[in-house]
Amino acid sequence: MSRARAGRLAVLWVAFLLVHGLVAVVGWIYPSQPMGDVVLVYEPWSAAALSGGSVVGVTETWVYPQLALLPMLLAKALSAPLVAAMGVSGAYLVAWAVLVTALDAVAFGVLVGPSPAQPRRIAAWFWCGALLLLGPIAMYRIDAIVVPLAVIAGLWLTHRPTIAAALLAIGAWIKIWPGALVLAAVIAFRARVRILFAAAAVTAGVVAVLFLLGADTELFGFLTAQTGRGLQIEAVAATPFLWLAVAGAARIEYSFEILTFQIGAAGADAVGAVLTPLMVLLVIVLGVIGAVKAVRGSSFPRLFPPLALSLVAALIVVNKVGSPQFQTWLFAPVILWTVLDRTRARVPAVLVLALCALTCLVYPLSYDALLRGELVPVLILTARNALLIVLLAVGIRALVRVPAHHPKNAHHLKNRK
Repeated sequence: MSRARAGRLAVLWVAFLLVHGLVAVVGWIYPSQPMGDVVLVYEPWSAAALSGGSVVGVTETWVYPQLALLPMLLAKALSAPLVAAMGVSGAYLVAWAVLVTALDAVAFGVLVGPSPAQPRRIAAWFWCGALLLLGPIAMYRIDAIVVPLAVIAGLWLTHRPTIAAALLAIGAWIKIWPGALVLAAVIAFRARVRILFAAAAVTAGVVAVLFLLGADTELFGFLTAQTGRGLQIEAVAATPFLWLAVAGAARIEYSFEILTFQIGAAGADAVGAVLTPLMVLLVIVLGVIGAVKAVRGSSFPRLFPPLALSLVAALIVVNKVGSPQFQTWLFAPVILWTVLDRTRARVPAVLVLALCALTCLVYPLSYDALLRGELVPVLILTARNALLIVLLAVGIRALVRVPAHHPKNAHHLKNRK
């Protein structure tokens, strides 16, 4: 490796460490307690499971897929040596930040390698920038555990498809959204049977273990728990109701069952009820478009990135929940798009960086004002939600414009399988 390349690589790693350290620290400084879920929810869940109490997802219905408990338990184990020095809450927060940083470091190492080409360096800078702009919510949520898994899996899809699919399936059993990447890979990649088999094998293994643990009635509780929740104030579809709240014609209410703020207004429940079927329909439509492109011989580097981003963006835009950490779901698709086709990834990357900045301005920086229905944070959130729709439109446009190979080339590719 040349000295110049070694220097660029060193700068990347220094930036990675500085960004993670800064984001971890500002979680203690910013308002609205952005790492509150870690100590108020994750730690009690893990402590109960380790002490012989209730086990979320096994003995009681849980909002997350069951494997989400594993990193919470791991953070609890890592915090044990720190308890005497920092106290229970402080130790768990530090352990969580260390765990997220370590997982990100593994994925970052896979991304940049010993001598990264320019697209990978650009993708690495994008990741650092997105994390910095989004702030502590990018680290202090369970979603942060899934991002590095998705990045590694995406980078390994073409030469380690079985391992990549297994990682995505594990990620989907922590948070559901990596399933969109599995779908995109099945559609866009020729080794789709291996991907399906690996994902199905992981799922079967998880289900079998959960049955042995006695989770039969709670096995898919994370799906049923979502159906009963209302329209969250940060959801894209909640934007008109927020303006009604500004005018005093709607309410912002706290749900103690789901632990989030929701819209209370005439028509809000009806809008929330329509969103899930609409999401399923949109995913099907995007999948059909991608499948048609694949059948016509579109190449993996051109087809997979816009299909993956469009599917993930659809899960955010047409969702009754609009949690700020959802922006982390966009990191992996943009990173992979940049690696595979950096020229066409520029606009999506800029949009995601802007989304991260706007989201941080809303949560945690002006969240208290948002809950009071004040004008400025509602304006910022409206801009953020409008930009999410723009990102989805950009992804769909890129997907529709993916070229098909000439029939002779498509026939040649088919014969090479």
